Amino acid sequence: MFRQFGWLEVLLILLIALLIFGPSKLPQLGKAIARTIREFRKAMAGEDEESKSGEEKG
Repeated sequence: MFRQFGWLEVLLILLIALLIFGPSKLPQLGKAIARTIREFRKAMAGEDEESKSGEEKG
């Protein structure tokens, strides 16, 4: 469904983010995005573990 981003697409996204948020906000934005992705992955891993343990018990 989604294809991998090439270097040109990543560069374009970073340039647009720089124009919208400015150079002072980019580190904060990067940290917030990384934290969100990390929490999402933890939640997905926890959901998988819960569904597996539920199947074993039930």
